[in-house]
Amino acid sequence: MTQTAEPAATQTAPRVRTEPNQRRVRVFFGGEAVADSGATVYLFETGHLPVYYFPRDDVRFDLLEPTSLHTHCPYKGDASYYSVLAGGRRYENAVWAYPEPIESVPQLRDYVAFYWDQADAWYEEDDEVFRHPRDPYHRVDVLNSSRHVQVRVGGELIADSRRPRLLFETGLPVRYYLPKLDVRPGLLTPSSKRTRCPYKGEAVYWSVRAGGELHEDIVWSYPAPIPETPKIENLLAFYNEKTDILVDGILQERPVTNWS
Repeated sequence: MTQTAEPAATQTAPRVRTEPNQRRVRVFFGGEAVADSGATVYLFETGHLPVYYFPRDDVRFDLLEPTSLHTHCPYKGDASYYSVLAGGRRYENAVWAYPEPIESVPQLRDYVAFYWDQADAWYEEDDEVFRHPRDPYHRVDVLNSSRHVQVRVGGELIADSRRPRLLFETGLPVRYYLPKLDVRPGLLTPSSKRTRCPYKGEAVYWSVRAGGELHEDIVWSYPAPIPETPKIENLLAFYNEKTDILVDGILQERPVTNWS
């Protein structure tokens, strides 16, 4: 077998990089907005989900207390930690910062980050975000299809459809979403399990009794998925390459694109 060298871009791609995020991001602890910023950055690190880093000036340091915890990352440097005191509660080591980052990521010096699961709520603009930041390079596409999809569990035919909707999500296998009428009745048992996805919303689950046993939580649905693109119906957008747009009284720079 002939081996082909990796493209140069792959070989030289940084393990850690940051990118500006123009969305307003807020993080709440104990009912208080501990950080509120329209100038966060995404931190992308190989093998990890993206992380929001907040400018220090946009963080309520009066609600933070330094702790004795310190950790080392070979790709970012030595991290210092803070606990959050808000709403009568203490959130231990919920915040970290790199006051003296390594040379490859000097920009981290002026930012701090929060452990997602320690916070009570996260918002992008006025929409709540669940589980982790939405990766701007992550896609979810749902396509109507005439493929014939059948589902068997324990040797039994559970579902049979020629009108599925195929969900393609970055880094994940294709998911086949079927009409409930194309699933055999009486085989699904509602479950108490619930999960949240930042790209789709809250899922509810069912277990399936087939082949003489109960197969737990193998079916899910989004009864009220987040309505991303429908939100802009009948609204007007202006090329910010060709107009002056102010956000909270601040004039935005004109980006340089193919439409400039």
